[in-house]
Amino acid sequence: MERPQQLDYAAVRAAAARIDGGVRPVTVAPAADGVWYALEYLQHTGSFKARGARNFLAAHHDAGTLPAAGVTIASGGNAGLACAWAASALTVPATVFLPANAPRVKVERLRGYGADVRLVGDRYAEALAACQEFAAESGALSSHAYDHPLIAAGAGTLLDEIRGALPGLDTVVVAVGGGGLFAGVATAAREHGVHVVAAEPENCRSLNAALEAGRPVDVAVDSVAADSLGATRVSADALAAAQEKNVTSVLVPDEAITAARRAVWEEHRIVVEAGAATALAALREAPEPLGERVAVILCGANTDPRDLTEPVA
Repeated sequence: MERPQQLDYAAVRAAAARIDGGVRPVTVAPAADGVWYALEYLQHTGSFKARGARNFLAAHHDAGTLPAAGVTIASGGNAGLACAWAASALTVPATVFLPANAPRVKVERLRGYGADVRLVGDRYAEALAACQEFAAESGALSSHAYDHPLIAAGAGTLLDEIRGALPGLDTVVVAVGGGGLFAGVATAAREHGVHVVAAEPENCRSLNAALEAGRPVDVAVDSVAADSLGATRVSADALAAAQEKNVTSVLVPDEAITAARRAVWEEHRIVVEAGAATALAALREAPEPLGERVAVILCGANTDPRDLTEPVA
């Protein structure tokens, strides 16, 4: 199928219809006065990525453009897991490329979803090159971690679910990496007049830097949240969404991210990855309330919880 020309609310609604019954509806829980947590880390594969992956493959499946060779992606993180899971749910072959030094636990989880895991080189760039070569030779459909309208639209379905559970929502706080979740959520939020706070680590700021430059630019990545928010360049769709009036871009220091992650564990016994804690850190660091009814998206929990119970140095 042809790549959609734009990400809009109609695309988000179409995604919601495609993935209905195939993903877990988000749970929204009260956290403090005027603040609720959207517990998207309870999603299949442990992150919001399942929504976009399911929408991407379902759209191609429905259009008859899903090749016999299946889908391929270079990612050992949340996107790779989501792609493998979505392919398994549709009984589609998935070939996932990783560096040879990828953690064994990730390789085992991917294989648990039925993926054909290919270990290539010792850097992500080498795995990506091998993935691209495989797609060209086999005809497999190439997926992306965030930079595709179908991926972003699938992630954007989260906003309407939050609104359904939390009438009167006026602000949503979302962490930004490459921008897939943010672009989809902001697109849906604009339709309903909901303010979006786009949170990034100070030293992992692809969206914030793009706003300053007026175009996507490469940035250095150095943050405790880099494993999930470490995109060097934000998507064009994310930049376009961030340039709308209903969006505010904020940066938070690593110390605040670490403190937020520990706080949500100590106060609620919720384990999230540093990327998800970045959204909570933006709320905690805000000099004044972000709104009267605020939802903080806790977007993923694929992390090692052991350091949460270790004494603080």
